[in-house]
Amino acid sequence: FWSLLSLLSQATLMSVVIWQACDPFADAAQWIGDTFRVPGSVRGATLDAIASSMPELLSGIFFVLAALSVAGNHEGAMREAGAEGYGSTIATCAGSAVYNMILIPAICAIYISFYRKGRPTIDVDDEVIVRDGIWFVVCQMLLIVFLFQNTMDWWMAVVFIGLYALYVVHLTRDAAQYRQKFDRVKEANTSLGNRATVDDVVAALTSDGIKVSRELVEKAHSRPVGDLEEPSSHAESSVFFGFVNVRLNQVSAFSIIAVSTVVAAIACYFLVEVTRDTARLFDIPIFFVAVILAAAVSSVPDTFLSVGSAKRGDDSGAVSNAFGSNIFDICICLSIPLLVNSYLTGWEPVRLMQDGKPMAGLVGLRILLVTLTVTTLGIMWHKRQITRTKAIVLCGLYALFIGYAVFGSLKILF
Repeated sequence: FWSLLSLLSQATLMSVVIWQACDPFADAAQWIGDTFRVPGSVRGATLDAIASSMPELLSGIFFVLAALSVAGNHEGAMREAGAEGYGSTIATCAGSAVYNMILIPAICAIYISFYRKGRPTIDVDDEVIVRDGIWFVVCQMLLIVFLFQNTMDWWMAVVFIGLYALYVVHLTRDAAQYRQKFDRVKEANTSLGNRATVDDVVAALTSDGIKVSRELVEKAHSRPVGDLEEPSSHAESSVFFGFVNVRLNQVSAFSIIAVSTVVAAIACYFLVEVTRDTARLFDIPIFFVAVILAAAVSSVPDTFLSVGSAKRGDDSGAVSNAFGSNIFDICICLSIPLLVNSYLTGWEPVRLMQDGKPMAGLVGLRILLVTLTVTTLGIMWHKRQITRTKAIVLCGLYALFIGYAVFGSLKILF
């Protein structure tokens, strides 16, 4: 009992450290995004996603390094250890993807249902589902195809990285279109005068064949013409639970990103050790511990980022952050550890089979990834809203996922 309590306490401590490391990282990333007028949905899918997915990337690398460090120099032992370490990486990233996709929107919806009485739902823009949702489905389907192979080779990592590059190009194009619309809104504000309402500006631009949202017009009203940095010139980042505030500028923003990365790396190293010790304590495959414990702890920053976005009224940013984090998890957080493992084992493929059978937990993971993704996207697509009732259903789906890990570790399922 005391050993378990100690491990859970350490995991909780690591989650707090990761949260406090990623929180100022996210502030700095948001300042950069605001400075360059990156729209909320694009920022959530890139800058926020990278900030919040850093723990998954670092944990994945440390799982591989920790497994290989105790394998010795024997070629067969190295391959087996590499498979175990990378299997933990798959479990962490897949578990984090399920957490992000299901539990984060549910938590946001439940919180907003009490916090925002005037609009007690999370309203999902078509843009988020059509763009980020489809990209996520494409990435996940490719992952499932790869997981149905007997091995994972280094070239699969290259494919994922190339796919993420295409995603970034798509987002960059969207950001350019957003900036053009932003400038046209500014011009319309100037030509129509200060007495023009939001509806007047939207109607004027619509007559010119330019479709803009009310949110964009309202945001443009709050910014001085021609000034890109004014909205963030007095921004601060809270450090150490808000006891220290750091004024954000180019030097401090990038310094915060560097220091936060180092702190998060140290925390993720100890998180990997706690996960391995927990698996040894219960004598169960580390895969099942990583898919819940490591995934949940590493997803804490995602949760706070999305709740913060929803609290500010940026529902699109809250949901796109979850999708963007998942795309980053699949394309980058799985690819970099795979390349590290391949390099250290002489470019040997990672074997997903053990004693002629799929790696423990892999069969159930394949099935659940498809089922939960389709169900969750269907819930979000319905009326493009996440209500409190839908949030409770999503929490039930995550409970189903936890059941898979528990019963799988007991060798009852899959």
